[in-house]
Amino acid sequence: MKRFIGFVKKEIYHILRDRRSLFILFGMPIAQILLFGFAITNEINHVKIAILDRSNDEQTKEIIQKINATSYFTVEEYLYRMEDIEKIFKSGRVKAVLVFDKNTAKDLTKEGKTQIQLLTDATEPNTANTIVNYINAILQSYQVELNQNEVKPYQIAVESKMLYNPELKSVYMFVPGVMTIVLMLVSAMMTSISIAKEKEIGTMEILLVSPLHPFQVVIGKVFPYIFLSIVNATVILLLGVLVFKMPINGSMALLAFETVLFIISALSLGLLISTISKTQQTAMMISMVGLMLPVIILSGFIFTISSMPWPLQVISNIVPAKWFIISIKGIMLKGIGIQLLWKETLIMMVMTLIFLGLSIRNYKIRLE
Repeated sequence: MKRFIGFVKKEIYHILRDRRSLFILFGMPIAQILLFGFAITNEINHVKIAILDRSNDEQTKEIIQKINATSYFTVEEYLYRMEDIEKIFKSGRVKAVLVFDKNTAKDLTKEGKTQIQLLTDATEPNTANTIVNYINAILQSYQVELNQNEVKPYQIAVESKMLYNPELKSVYMFVPGVMTIVLMLVSAMMTSISIAKEKEIGTMEILLVSPLHPFQVVIGKVFPYIFLSIVNATVILLLGVLVFKMPINGSMALLAFETVLFIISALSLGLLISTISKTQQTAMMISMVGLMLPVIILSGFIFTISSMPWPLQVISNIVPAKWFIISIKGIMLKGIGIQLLWKETLIMMVMTLIFLGLSIRNYKIRLE
């Protein structure tokens, strides 16, 4: 019995001394609960919209004020020309545009009914559909207020139009998301596990003291995963185009460049994980929980980032997958070019350089 108690004490001390194990055992479950609790929601909050008010009358101003007063929408910009609608959608600054005709207020006052046009960015079908429902509910509430003291009831109809994905095909959202998850899985996770395995069995040190430079050894280890990731990305795109009829409206060259850039970024992240992982198990746990959950939850793949609490919105900015999904959706569905994607591209480049720099620094520490 004393030996058993002694063994239990030894295991407890061993766990308490290993900070990484403590973080995995206690930190990750808490992080998962918070992420799923706050991020997984079908509601929308503070979704940015634009207004094109060609009527500019008392009634339209009341409607805009009522929409902006809710926590669901924030009026990001006021437009003055129809030509500005496509530009603001392609820039990604808003999810919807509300268009009031010149005769909106006049028709409502004289004829008792009017029509309002709602344009939504349907690259995220669920969000677009939710926006339409919320706007309809707000306008119905406004209509009830107008009709309280009226003998002849007013009628406000919303003509909604889904841009870039008029049929609201969910596959247009899932193909970029699945592509991102697969590339992260192959690039980051498999790289970190592969190098951690060499370290665990003691062969990494033999490679590092060989005539090859340590940088060459590391690049040689990750190069096959670059090839595998490119093959996976090509297969996913072919399936999306040939089977699900997903469009590629932008430049194929730019799409290929953004994909390779993300692959290199994911590989750099995998290298960084390998430098702090002594065993395959640790690398697997960090990759699975530290990478896969943020990719699924905080990348905008399934859940709208703007509807999450602001701390999660800030954290999402350090998730490379977020910027990659924005880029490939913009290229494939909106047909935009590098002039509108330079920020996302620059962010992924900077992240790649940071991950590579930290990885090389940690490997140098191991060799000193």
